[in-house]
Amino acid sequence: MQAVASRRRVLALGAGFAATSWLPAPSRAQTGPTALITRPIPHSGEPLPVIGLGTSQVFEIGDDPAQRQACAEVLKTLVSAGGKLIDTAPSYGTAERVVGDLLAATGLGGRVFLATKLEDYDQKTAAAQLSGSLQRLRTNRVDLMQLHNVRDPHQELAILREWKSQGYCRYFGITTSFGGDFAAVEAVVRREKPDFLQVNYSLGDRAAEKRVIPAAAELGAAVLTDLPFARNRLFRAVRGQKLPEWAAEFDAASWGQFFLKYLLGNEAVTAVIPGTSNPEHMADNLGAGHGRLPDAAQRQRMVAFFEALR
Repeated sequence: MQAVASRRRVLALGAGFAATSWLPAPSRAQTGPTALITRPIPHSGEPLPVIGLGTSQVFEIGDDPAQRQACAEVLKTLVSAGGKLIDTAPSYGTAERVVGDLLAATGLGGRVFLATKLEDYDQKTAAAQLSGSLQRLRTNRVDLMQLHNVRDPHQELAILREWKSQGYCRYFGITTSFGGDFAAVEAVVRREKPDFLQVNYSLGDRAAEKRVIPAAAELGAAVLTDLPFARNRLFRAVRGQKLPEWAAEFDAASWGQFFLKYLLGNEAVTAVIPGTSNPEHMADNLGAGHGRLPDAAQRQRMVAFFEALR
């Protein structure tokens, strides 16, 4: 991921090239009894650590030195614990540039699984959008390119499929953060069979469990969950509440781990991507990727507990 892409090279997408010569071998999470849990990406079998990092808002920090230092520590904490998934987007303000700068400064670029997004599916502008992302991220390719916030049930993904074949991304997918678009998203998943689906899903917003996540599992799409804390609404709901003693049954030591382990208890979920610019919160989130996960009965108890707070 270290080399910066040439705009001319990216704009000449139709030319094609042999991508394998410059694609690094996939990294692996640490092994051993304390290793971060991984789950396979269905279309390849490649293991992906279940705890990743989202960058919306939290990495939109511009050039502020103190905030950049904190975000650099977040990245170091993620990678040192065996994590590697970082999700960003051009629409996240300066987040792509901050991620690219910090990965270069910390030397972690070759150790992460980098995901970004295509904002506007337009043949006339797609190549320039890709070029901009690669330049900001200081790389020649990303691991995952996603079409952002799919709303059209007839949406096709030929551009992303072409970029994958040419080596600009290793996987392609789609995203949504809106329950009202789930029917369209399911239709696209079923027809286009993307490698990944990113969807809003949390203990307080479980609509994705009904059809979208099962469809992804059926079609072999890896599932990333955005908004796992429902824009911090979950933390507000439990303010002043003590973590129940039975949370220890699945090794949840904090409310953050409680919420993330609920999602990971769904075996169709490949990874969660909570956003943070706080290294301590990153470390706590990573704790959800260790130990036991709740079974079906325990997850039902978690839902009942949360619903009783409303």
